[in-house]
Amino acid sequence: QVQLVESGGGLVQPGGSLRLSCATSGFTFRYYHMSWYRQAPGKERELVATITSTGAGTNYADSVKGRFTISRDNAKNTGYLQMNSLKPEDTAVYYCKATRNRVYWGQGTQVTVSS
Repeated sequence: QVQLVESGGGLVQPGGSLRLSCATSGFTFRYYHMSWYRQAPGKERELVATITSTGAGTNYADSVKGRFTISRDNAKNTGYLQMNSLKPEDTAVYYCKATRNRVYWGQGTQVTVSS
């Protein structure tokens, strides 16, 4: 059974940091590219960051460049999103996605940035 389980979300003040994790099972994680998406209330889901299967390549949305870092540990079948200098507009449900010949999604974790 394929599972992607996000964790690490929560409430944080502007300027703060959070580290999201995406623990996977049921498929060969190291063969899959991984991405983080987010969806704010009333908005479409948007791509935040992507990392290649080996971790050699990364890409970021302009809105998070320089603040967010995507990474992965293939030995642990887990991906990460380090989020620094958080802003209220980063508030959203964050989802991880694994892509190769199939696409798998996690259930999401809420991130709220507010004072």
